Amino acid sequence: MDELFRTLPADAASTDALAAGGLRYGLVGADHDERDAFSQAVSRGFYSSIAEAEELYEAREAYDDRRTTAVWDDSAAEPETPVATVDSWPTPLTMPGGGSLPAWAISGVTVAPTHRRRGIARALLEGELRTARALRLPIAALTVSEATIYGRFGFAPAASAVDLVIDTRRAAWTEPQAKGRVHFVQRDALRTIAPGIQQRARVAGDVDRWPGYWDRLLGLRASLAKKAADLRAVRYDDEHGEPQGFVVYRVKDAGADFSRHPVEVVDLVAATTDAYAGLWRYLLELDLVHEITVDLRSVDEPLRWMVADPRAVRTRAHSDHLWTRILDVAVALEGRRWQTAGEIVLEVTDPLGFAAGRFSLAVDEAGRATVMTTDAPAEVTLDAGALAAVHLGGTSPLTLAAAGRASGGQEALERLHALAVTPVPPRLSFWF
Repeated sequence: MDELFRTLPADAASTDALAAGGLRYGLVGADHDERDAFSQAVSRGFYSSIAEAEELYEAREAYDDRRTTAVWDDSAAEPETPVATVDSWPTPLTMPGGGSLPAWAISGVTVAPTHRRRGIARALLEGELRTARALRLPIAALTVSEATIYGRFGFAPAASAVDLVIDTRRAAWTEPQAKGRVHFVQRDALRTIAPGIQQRARVAGDVDRWPGYWDRLLGLRASLAKKAADLRAVRYDDEHGEPQGFVVYRVKDAGADFSRHPVEVVDLVAATTDAYAGLWRYLLELDLVHEITVDLRSVDEPLRWMVADPRAVRTRAHSDHLWTRILDVAVALEGRRWQTAGEIVLEVTDPLGFAAGRFSLAVDEAGRATVMTTDAPAEVTLDAGALAAVHLGGTSPLTLAAAGRASGGQEALERLHALAVTPVPPRLSFWF
């Protein structure tokens, strides 16, 4: 898989579809100029600054671990610069119950505004799905900048997130009392232990963070040295001296009133509830701080229950963060633990054909599933996106039925709800 996912030929159907419109679709090679042109196209697509030489050098190394695919227009004024991009790689996606399934992570999807409405996005996305299926990966996953695009390809929101603003003047700490202690640490020292802590902290919906991500988060890349100079890192050790969590944050300019510094939490990861409490209490009791902002937290964040005034913890935004797409129904459904024992027959519709069929889902007392195709009458019918939304346990089939995305008798929908919905909401802890 390590080599195959990078070297598998570009999808033939997408190649032909784009060639009919005078466009060239293919894998990006190892040539530095070709890699740099791809990076610049991605930067342009996301309205980022034009990458400097140092950033381009770092991007070349990062793309070594990914499959990079582009679309070129040889009749354009600058034919060497792609008019569309996508990069992808296989990664473990954490499932309900603590295991994981291999997923096809998709990122860097851009189409130049000069080339809209030419079928490029469709060719890119369908090409990625066919590539993932050829690699025998049961799920595709991505985070999205535009929520109106990906439902057409069978994706659906599977793990939501909230951005929070905390008024520290009202958020007096109540409980619990953490047993360990916090330490200031250098960011490069944190780099050696952070991945292990994050692995232990993962819940359903999270994926592996790659080495370059950690270097960027902690400001350890040369191109980020100046921008990251204000980052502070704190580690939490439990009562036995074992590192169990960390927070990376910056204290921003207070303006005219030095007692009113805003704090931006860049990342907070806790492998235990004790570490979670210890890190949050540390932040809330910082002197000369009036507000803390933090993004991509759980929709059921415990912090609200740990402070004297829960209204001090305000939701600034609620987003459909992780979108998934099921490509192999049996593998996907058997790959998670379910909440109760029971059986149900599902009819899945899928215009693209990857997930279509009728399946019996039988769950034993341990929450393990057996999935088989069947001719038995369907009890619940839902589209591929709705199945993806239910799969990680964060969306109720009753909600989807009310929205017209699922159908079935009330008893069957309630039975599927009892089987699927998890007490801890799925969460992806970062963007990719």
